[in-house]
Amino acid sequence: MDRILMDTHVFLWALAAPDRLPEGARRLLQDEGVELLVSVASPWEMAIKVSVGRLHLPCELSPFVAEGCKQLGASLLPVELPHLAELATLPWHHRDPFDRMIVAQARADRLQLMSYDGAMASYAVARAG
Repeated sequence: MDRILMDTHVFLWALAAPDRLPEGARRLLQDEGVELLVSVASPWEMAIKVSVGRLHLPCELSPFVAEGCKQLGASLLPVELPHLAELATLPWHHRDPFDRMIVAQARADRLQLMSYDGAMASYAVARAG
């Protein structure tokens, strides 16, 4: 079974603007044979953006994330010590701490990463979509 870790913007687009995703990505997100994951770094990043007015959600963050995961059939991926160990080894291609954690999780757990952030493409990580 393919295991795909969605970047924060992929999670948001999949819920609010799926047409922004390429057709191949939309197919993968609907494939019942794919395990979809969302890093807890994503709602953490979203919480900060909400608090500074850079992101507006239709409801409170917790129910938005819970309902979004349910709608997509995704699970939250917690941050664990192996992820932190991988994070410590990452080159500084990207300065965003949330994106770095998502890359570290994908690498440590051998997940495919679905992201359309060009800076994340600099890392050696399997890609999806």
